[in-house]
Amino acid sequence: MIKVEKIATKPPKKAIKSDYKKPMKKLLEKLSDLQYLMQAQGKHSLLIVLQGMDASGKDGITKKVFGACSPSGINVYSFKKPTDEEFAHDFLWRVHKQAPQKGMVKVFNRSHYEDVLIQRVHGWITEEHAEKRIGAINAFEDLLAFDNDTIVLKFFLHVSKEQQEIELQQRIDEHDKHWKHNDGDWEERKHWDKYMRCYNEVLNNCTTPWNIIPMDERWYGQYLIAEKVVETLEGLNMEFPALEK
Repeated sequence: MIKVEKIATKPPKKAIKSDYKKPMKKLLEKLSDLQYLMQAQGKHSLLIVLQGMDASGKDGITKKVFGACSPSGINVYSFKKPTDEEFAHDFLWRVHKQAPQKGMVKVFNRSHYEDVLIQRVHGWITEEHAEKRIGAINAFEDLLAFDNDTIVLKFFLHVSKEQQEIELQQRIDEHDKHWKHNDGDWEERKHWDKYMRCYNEVLNNCTTPWNIIPMDERWYGQYLIAEKVVETLEGLNMEFPALEK
């Protein structure tokens, strides 16, 4: 059974940032080539789910890892508070519309899991309701996989409470990060223990497995994600389509 509080948020002591610079460059070159190949083949799609506490590094991953992909073959969507129209539908209605079409990479910055995390932490839905939503999410992700050849890669960005405070404070102290500051992030931080409990429930009850990524050192987490994505796409054994006569 997964317990996030017992999983490291830092890289191994032997891991040195400079040693990962060249391997990371090679991974990003491979990622670019594989994404181009997937777009050309048009058989599969890739959904990347980035989920984590505030200031866990979602934006950095989007820029540093998926910035290697061609803009024509990738799209990023950030889930925020639902609109009135979205509230009037089932919770997955707005999510399904954002699922990637064949040949495309889609990155979810936050995701459908918000509806079983923040909703649960604040008691806006019951425990029974949350469990049913997790079941619906499992069915939704299974549907994407078997009906549209969508590979769903989910990454829980595991940051320590101490490092989150540092990151949030930087948004106040550093001019170029002011735009990221939100008082609400500090309020949500007060519910840290509840969030960890809810994350444990999610990580242990999903049929599509999660990749737990240590994010106290951003470069290491970005490397692990790039490595996993490349490994997954290589496993598809994709080929360029033959010339049509």
